[in-house]
Amino acid sequence: MDDSLNVYDEQLQPCSNNPVTGFFRDGCCNTSDEDFGSHTVCVEVTQDFLEYSRFRGNDLSTPMPDFGFPGLQPGDRWCLCASRWLEAYEQGMAPKVYLMGTHKRALEIVDLEKLKEHAVDIN
Repeated sequence: MDDSLNVYDEQLQPCSNNPVTGFFRDGCCNTSDEDFGSHTVCVEVTQDFLEYSRFRGNDLSTPMPDFGFPGLQPGDRWCLCASRWLEAYEQGMAPKVYLMGTHKRALEIVDLEKLKEHAVDIN
């Protein structure tokens, strides 16, 4: 696992434990070289984003009990793939971002200024 640092090079804050999120299902947007999707952006999903994501082939609303996935509801926080967040941003559908819970490796894909435009916790 990579160092648990956020976009400010500070201790990565938890994103969500209800539902439990993260590539490692540790509640944080931690990552490693095995995380090909870079699940590093801590977001608060909206109904519009959930519909957009479903339309793009990633249904985050439907529960998948076999995988321990309860399905997301508007207002839930989730560690989103950085490339999916960037795609949603470019389409005007990006959800809110919690920068303190966003892993610094997200910056390999998304510019910090773009994340700040949707941030709810700017330093």
